[in-house]
Amino acid sequence: MMDMTIHQLLCFDAIVTEGGFQAGAEKIGRTQPSVSAAVKNLEAQLGLALLDRSGYRVVLTAEGRSFHAHAQALLRELGALKDHAKQLAIGEETELDVIIGDLCPLPQTLALLHRFFGGCPGTRLNLHFEALSGPWERLLDGEADLILHHIDKTDPRYEFLDLFPITLLPVVAPGFLRFPISQSITPENMRDYAQCIIRDSARHSPARDYYLIEGARNWTVSDQLMKRELILQGMGWGHMPRYLIEQDLASHRLISIAGDHLRGGRVEIVAARRRQASHGPIANRLWQFIAEEAPALAQAIP
Repeated sequence: MMDMTIHQLLCFDAIVTEGGFQAGAEKIGRTQPSVSAAVKNLEAQLGLALLDRSGYRVVLTAEGRSFHAHAQALLRELGALKDHAKQLAIGEETELDVIIGDLCPLPQTLALLHRFFGGCPGTRLNLHFEALSGPWERLLDGEADLILHHIDKTDPRYEFLDLFPITLLPVVAPGFLRFPISQSITPENMRDYAQCIIRDSARHSPARDYYLIEGARNWTVSDQLMKRELILQGMGWGHMPRYLIEQDLASHRLISIAGDHLRGGRVEIVAARRRQASHGPIANRLWQFIAEEAPALAQAIP
């Protein structure tokens, strides 16, 4: 029992969470034979069969399920200990990775970041732009220090600061529809019209499409500005953040078709970071700066 190693536990956990030896090996950057040998040695040392290998897919035994729950708790504690050691050793960060989500108003959010990083000449800002699930994925994968996007606020992995709400409206160009605009337009009425949607920039998370009309043709674009231009040109319709089309609505270049059935939506943009990650002094100063600037930022969004 005393010979049980962290490496063995990591291999065992990877097999279980990824559903197989090869996938588990790829997750932790090891070869499949080495992972298999590590778990076999672990079972021999424990005197327990942790995995049932008799079927097409490997599954946990009853003993394996109980052992895995305790092993995961130990591995989480180990991860927290490593993060704490990193926090103790860290000095001022030489760079920070910040991701701006597709619904953020760029003039205001970029101005916010410019004001902060202008006072931190020793820290380089690595700025990324992602859509839909992309910001969440990169943050939770440890590839970003901070995101400005909407999140699931019930997810305990996030720590967040409320920034401002964004209203989304379904809009068309004048003359795009072959029937009168009214409050009673239904999704079924829109099925024959091309819909403009944003491409999810996530790499391994399930793709998400919001407000998608099933069965309708669609244009897929990478950002809100391209989407707006397609709609202005009468090439499709879609949901747009109100701040981005305020002048288009006022000048009747775009028309809202929100009504009883196409209601639009509202999302809360936040600054979010991983709750249990190590945050250096510059990251913490940025967090405090955003918290202080949040009320003024909310007032600046149309």
